[in-house]
Amino acid sequence: MLKNIPNQISPELMKALMEMGHGDEILLADGNFPAHSYGKKVIRADGLGIPEIMEAILKFLPLDTFVDFNVIFMDNGSDEKPKIWKKYIEILENSGEKYSYTSVERFQFYKKCENVFAIVATSETALYANVILKKGVVK
Repeated sequence: MLKNIPNQISPELMKALMEMGHGDEILLADGNFPAHSYGKKVIRADGLGIPEIMEAILKFLPLDTFVDFNVIFMDNGSDEKPKIWKKYIEILENSGEKYSYTSVERFQFYKKCENVFAIVATSETALYANVILKKGVVK
């Protein structure tokens, strides 16, 4: 074990975060997302929800400030957006990272997921909770 590493960050997840380069993306996937269908590196985070994983990741992962949007939510196509988005925004606010987010229609989001560096498969039960984070540089 190491000091100051949150319990939510497994060795496999820490390795992936360290291997990611500027502009790489990581998908935090809810329990309904077909993570293993994408043939990408899938990191299991069974028993954990996306907010706790996101909060832990943002202690280490700088967000990309050279793009229009460094956080992407999966849109539900409704005027009433998923309540979990408010929690994500709260976590982003408290992270100290400069962030900008957008939402992408479900099938466009799936298409975008074909190019992510890794997928963190969580047990999140909220619907349309999937979120992509784009890695920036350490200053």
